[in-house]
Amino acid sequence: MSTYRFDKLLAPRSIALVGAVARPGSLGRSVLDSLRAAGFPGAIMPVQPDQVAVEGLPCVPRVADLPAAPDLVLIAVPPPSVPEVVAQAAAIGAGAAVILTARLGSAGNPLDLGIEAAGPAFAAALAPLLTDRSSDAVLAIHVPTVRSEAGAVAEAVAATVKAARAGQTRKKPVFAVTLGDAEAARETFAQAGIPHFTTDSEAIEGFLHLVRYREAQDDLMRTPDSLPRDFSPDTARARSIVAGALRQGAAWLDPVAVNGLLEAYGIPTVPITLAPDTDAAAAAAWPIIAAGGTVALKVVSPDIVHKSDIGGVHLDLTSEADVAEAARSILARARRERPDARVTGFAVQPMVRRGQRRELIAGLAEDAVFGPVVVFGRGGTAVEVIDDRALGLPPLDLTLARDLIARTRVARRLEAYRDVPAADLGAVALTLVKLSQLAADLPQVRELDINPLLADETGVLALDARVRIGRAERGAQGRGHPRFAIRPYPTEWVRTLNLKDRTVRVRPVRPEDEGLFLTFFKGLDPEDLRLRFFGPVREFSHAFLARLTQLDYARAIAFVATEIEPGGAERMLGAVRLHADANHESGEYAIAVGRDARGTGLAFALMRLMIDWARSEGIGRVEGTVLAENRPMLAVCRRLGFAQGRDPDDPGLVKVHLDLAAG
Repeated sequence: MSTYRFDKLLAPRSIALVGAVARPGSLGRSVLDSLRAAGFPGAIMPVQPDQVAVEGLPCVPRVADLPAAPDLVLIAVPPPSVPEVVAQAAAIGAGAAVILTARLGSAGNPLDLGIEAAGPAFAAALAPLLTDRSSDAVLAIHVPTVRSEAGAVAEAVAATVKAARAGQTRKKPVFAVTLGDAEAARETFAQAGIPHFTTDSEAIEGFLHLVRYREAQDDLMRTPDSLPRDFSPDTARARSIVAGALRQGAAWLDPVAVNGLLEAYGIPTVPITLAPDTDAAAAAAWPIIAAGGTVALKVVSPDIVHKSDIGGVHLDLTSEADVAEAARSILARARRERPDARVTGFAVQPMVRRGQRRELIAGLAEDAVFGPVVVFGRGGTAVEVIDDRALGLPPLDLTLARDLIARTRVARRLEAYRDVPAADLGAVALTLVKLSQLAADLPQVRELDINPLLADETGVLALDARVRIGRAERGAQGRGHPRFAIRPYPTEWVRTLNLKDRTVRVRPVRPEDEGLFLTFFKGLDPEDLRLRFFGPVREFSHAFLARLTQLDYARAIAFVATEIEPGGAERMLGAVRLHADANHESGEYAIAVGRDARGTGLAFALMRLMIDWARSEGIGRVEGTVLAENRPMLAVCRRLGFAQGRDPDDPGLVKVHLDLAAG
């Protein structure tokens, strides 16, 4: 920005004052008095058509009539006259001009109150802005003058904000700027909880921090796609495979066990036969060759992680003799290059033609800080050289899995190009979700690599994989994987209840339950909502519902009770939730049950389940606040053993608590 003539603006040697200079109490007269009181050393030239002199200073009727061009022109005339005054100032060569005229208009909600605006004007302008839903925040900027004192304006703004926020659930952010030294204003704004800044740019930066926070919250509270309902891993088979290997002292699963583990989680694999020696390998290859296929032969050794490093993979073998010769070659090279390695046999598989399939890597790894992470990237034998991988914290849903894929360069190769159809991105993402679930179910799995994972328009295929296992660490508190940075969905807490001839399903809340909660809340009458939220609730925004349905299961739980309607849809009957404190010592609960489910014992059952969860997590105390008039809820609390007492700060509330250590 140019600084041309800034000296005329900031350090003028002569000032022309235009407008209402003679009338006591006017803006022009106030400026004149301030200049003289401050001891301005330069020439002051009043401009007013109906006066010859003001306070001993000669006046001229127009700026054009001034005897010399002033450094600075201060303009305090009615808005219609401003352009002509500015034009005359420019014509005589004035160095700079400052327009003091009020109410020159507004654009896009800066709202100009004018230089004379005092506390009442700020209050009158601020009140409707605080209730206006077309804006997200308000910035009040005040430039103190002799006619508009900073402390009085701050008090007016603070009082207006306090009145507007009373009884509101949605409190619009308000920021304040007072130019100059205004200690009284700072104290007033601080007491009112209004952020105060010294410049408008600092205030805007402060507002942008809120904007970025809201954007981050929106990203976190996106309602993700749910895991397909038909995906149900065979966790019993998977645990049996891993437990059997650990009993034998194995650190790596053999290829047959690896295939079995992946199959238990619905990840497609290539059939495999484990052959202990050369002759067995040739025999296992015969059915594949007889059917017109070719054979892939791989070394099996707990000590050789990368088989290709020692030539431990032979492909496209077309006869039993070829297989036997390849097996002998593998053994010879293994003895030569890795004499310490234990070779337990060979893996015999039918060859899979890669064709237009993309080679990917997908798996699990251990991070020293974050625990288990899901790995995705470009696969193949040069995976370390290419170094195209991204990591994600489990548990993953399909949305997070897609985000993980998008962070890699190979993601572009999954798209269609030339005559190559796009790979099934959904199948790739689902594979990552399945691996995430595997990590949650089996903390004994320390490392898992599928390389390559082949992907094309028909889906995915795990061509080769390895799995390292070890004894699971014992968690300090709660259940689930002891090293997960984010606790996975607690499937073990799903229940089926029979309540007065009604079958009710109770399960932990999922993010995709947002629509279920919205329908439930819309079906409650205002009194039910008041008893639940202690005040009127006028809207159920996405952010509001997401806070109820998207949980950190390590610190909170929410159980939703549903009933299946004749058409197969779920209908929500009620929900209970508990949030633990930062130390995991106590938790605060809340509950809501629809009218059609009252009297069935659902509230009691939900409360008891919530208490069971708290005990399993090592939480020692459950607390809650109940309206004194909510007698049914207080009766349920008494049955469960909660102690009760009036809130000393609000006699309309009852504080309840249950010490679990004593129960």
